[in-house]
Amino acid sequence: MKSTTEKIFTHPLGIMAAATGATFLWGSAFPMIKLSYAELEIGKEELFEQILFAGYRFMLAALLILLFMKLLGRNIGYQRGSLLGVARIGLFQTLLQYVFFYYGLSGSTGVQGSIIAGTTSFFQMILAHYMYASDKISFRKVVGLVVGFAGVVLVGVSKGTLSLQFGVAEICLLLAMFFGGLGNVLSKKESERLDILYMTSYQMLFGGLVLAVIGACGAGVMPFDFTWSAAWMILYLAVLSALGFVLWNTVMKYNKVGSISMYLFLIPVFGVFLSAALLEEELHLFVWAALALVVGGIVIVNRTKAVQTVARKE
Repeated sequence: MKSTTEKIFTHPLGIMAAATGATFLWGSAFPMIKLSYAELEIGKEELFEQILFAGYRFMLAALLILLFMKLLGRNIGYQRGSLLGVARIGLFQTLLQYVFFYYGLSGSTGVQGSIIAGTTSFFQMILAHYMYASDKISFRKVVGLVVGFAGVVLVGVSKGTLSLQFGVAEICLLLAMFFGGLGNVLSKKESERLDILYMTSYQMLFGGLVLAVIGACGAGVMPFDFTWSAAWMILYLAVLSALGFVLWNTVMKYNKVGSISMYLFLIPVFGVFLSAALLEEELHLFVWAALALVVGGIVIVNRTKAVQTVARKE
């Protein structure tokens, strides 16, 4: 018999609400991180400050989830046998993803970062091919991959020219999306035996703690001059991480990777328009074309199963 949680997160409206909510939160992270850098005067080359800021964000997010668990009367103590699984997810979903993400975003615009974020769906699909027998790559998926990555390449085309501006920052963002996709697939595996709130909070605590230690080694424990605006920003980033990952990991637990991955196309959509609104970044022709290709590629990749299901019914 299905639990109440499973009924909610397997219902079409529940899936749509959870997945859309998570992707909106993640999309809003792009302009908010850029605004945080400006408020705290964190420069492009200040890598340790970037890593330290990320560490504080994810430790705070983990503590918020643990507090929520405590209010629900749930056990927040260590669960025997969970260390390796939680550490593995924390390594990829938090530590490695956000080391590359924070550095990459410091040298890129919010719009560019948002579009590149769409590649998470592609990486997740490729990894699922090797980790799940039911999620094999088909010709249609290959077409989607080519279309989507064409959009990522187009991100590097500067306004008004045909020259490519795809450098270290953009490569770091691609690596971040790869590690994020790997973390998502691993979290689905671990969620079969671990509670979602427990798994998400402790992987964030592990990843955030390591990030903070690395950052503190190079920048000190508190190199920032926190204003009220900066404090609000890091709180918002912590809340969006906590809520976003809980929603996403839960919906991933009860549904197939391929059927949920399509919603990841909303990250670049939300990210692009929120960056344009909050950072006043221009949406020129190349941006629109790149966004269209990335979204189109994700839709092509993830419509495969739906099309095949309809064909079998006919």
